[in-house]
Amino acid sequence: MARKDSKGYILRTGECQRKDGRYCYSYTDRYGQRRFIYSKTLVNLRERERKLQRDYEDGLDPYKAKTIEVNHMIESYLNQKHDLKTSTKGCYYYLYRKYIKDSFGKCRIIDVKYSDIKKFYYSLILDNGLTASSVDHVHTLLHPAFQMAVRDSLIRMNPTEGVMAEIKRSKFWNKKKKKALTIKEQQTFLAFLRDNREYEGWLPIITVLLGTGMRIGECLGLTWNDLDFDNRIINVNHSFSDRPDEEGNCRKRITSTKSNAGTRTIPMIEEVFDAFLQEYEYQKILGFCKEEIDGYSGFVFSTAGNVYLPASVNHAIHRCVKEYNRREEEKAVEEDREAFFLPDFSAHVLRHTFCTRLCENETNLKVIQSIMGHADISTTMDIYADATKEKKQEVMNNLEGKIII
Repeated sequence: MARKDSKGYILRTGECQRKDGRYCYSYTDRYGQRRFIYSKTLVNLRERERKLQRDYEDGLDPYKAKTIEVNHMIESYLNQKHDLKTSTKGCYYYLYRKYIKDSFGKCRIIDVKYSDIKKFYYSLILDNGLTASSVDHVHTLLHPAFQMAVRDSLIRMNPTEGVMAEIKRSKFWNKKKKKALTIKEQQTFLAFLRDNREYEGWLPIITVLLGTGMRIGECLGLTWNDLDFDNRIINVNHSFSDRPDEEGNCRKRITSTKSNAGTRTIPMIEEVFDAFLQEYEYQKILGFCKEEIDGYSGFVFSTAGNVYLPASVNHAIHRCVKEYNRREEEKAVEEDREAFFLPDFSAHVLRHTFCTRLCENETNLKVIQSIMGHADISTTMDIYADATKEKKQEVMNNLEGKIII
């Protein structure tokens, strides 16, 4: 005889009504464990039964998903990323610990929806003061971690899908393109270093960065053994880093280049060749680098026997620019003219500046890509497009009055 609830509705297999009036559905999961679903109404219970059945038919494991927090999912994802460089993994762990672990990370993955991700990202912008581009870095960690949960049949859809695309259409997305120094800015900055004893010690490394387009880590990782003075070749095959590791501790380390394309040779132009010789003469007086890092020694750029840090180079650039602008403002007032100020910039802008000069003088994109060490030629093409756009305007301006129309 069919079982019925207190309202006379027929109950199906696995369903029952408890003494307190609540409905219950019992089933055996794929691991042989008895599980129970409770609801105040039979209609809601059956909706949940249908969802459960659909999950099982699609191979999802809803019970297991209920037991997994976002924190566990991220840690599991990072533990399985064996192809990540130590420095990159360290950056991911830093983002995880600082912005996710103690708040959003405690949510169960099965409960996280698109709107939750969107709310979390906007809270990072509005409450934590992050820029939208910094939130994009957090997204590069969360998105693949949730995707792994999808592939593991723990959740049906990736809740991060499309969130950053929406933010990039909002007023918060204002990712400025890196702007290369103009030729005049470049010449002015180098002249200031050259003419001031306080700053001329930075001239060799600035010249090398401007004359090779190396990443700051690649440049600081150079040893004298990487330089072939006879053939005037720089061998780039490793990089210096002082980013946090997985435990959050900062230590100096030598890593592989950013990508396979980063391992390359760069010919020395005359100015770069002279800059290396100048640095060598400095070190003959001040002392060569005594520091050994991960088996590497004899580093080219050092101070007081220790390798320069990227932050030190950037700080020096900021100080030089600030001092130049201060003096230039005073001179402009004295001479009753408009001041020519330098923009504040970082070591990476020197790489971008070199690439821009290269694009202005070379049309072979594959050669440019090879010298720059770009893994994706689209990066090269973007810079080339910007550089040639300005050059195109210059060429057309020079044609004024020369073409008879």
